[in-house]
Amino acid sequence: MNSLPVIQNILFIDIETVPQYRDYADVPARMKKLWDKKCENFKEDKMPYEFYDRAGIYSEFGKIVCICCGYFDNDQVYNETEFYGHDEKAILISFKELISSKFYLNTKVLCAHNGKEFDFPYISRRMLIHGISLPSMLEIAGKKPWEVRHLDTMELWKFGDYKSYTSLDLLAAVFNITTPKDDLDGSMVRETYWLKNDLERIVTYCKKDVRTLCEIFMRIAQVERVSFPLVNKELLI
Repeated sequence: MNSLPVIQNILFIDIETVPQYRDYADVPARMKKLWDKKCENFKEDKMPYEFYDRAGIYSEFGKIVCICCGYFDNDQVYNETEFYGHDEKAILISFKELISSKFYLNTKVLCAHNGKEFDFPYISRRMLIHGISLPSMLEIAGKKPWEVRHLDTMELWKFGDYKSYTSLDLLAAVFNITTPKDDLDGSMVRETYWLKNDLERIVTYCKKDVRTLCEIFMRIAQVERVSFPLVNKELLI
């Protein structure tokens, strides 16, 4: 795929999200009423509190606890940076500082799996909720499609076929890449954060997803696979 950017111009990202509150009972009355209303759309015979484990996937009811980033420098050395903690605003500010300092050029792009449906809008909405101005890479209003610097490996894999969702883990399997879900999967993040208080485990899981994302992109783009000599740059917020 010669039209794709070179790998050194891509910032690969993944986010992990959880409900804003530990339990449904802790949700403020106004938001609880709105959550109850949203649950009417799920068309399942359950009470709203039984759906609350899903709240993390909705940016109005969830929050980001981890953003992991991976990128290759000009020597094709893989670098990774993690922003994580309980202070979502601090995570988002640090992420903005990274992309504003290292990935501000028009040749640079963001890449995530299902990023156009989830990661990119989720980050953007949470930034606005916290009163953080959007960096140029996330500001898409008024831009033409080719001016939006977003790549989505799920979209690349579809080749125009919109019949089904293809998970990162499924693509890893078909390309014979080691699964990133050997310890956690997305359904376990809420419990790991709120009940087990094990944020480090979530960060490790998120880092695996980003490395898998990189490998999948290399397979789709049919570029030379790069090994992962890691330069760790961890930042606890």
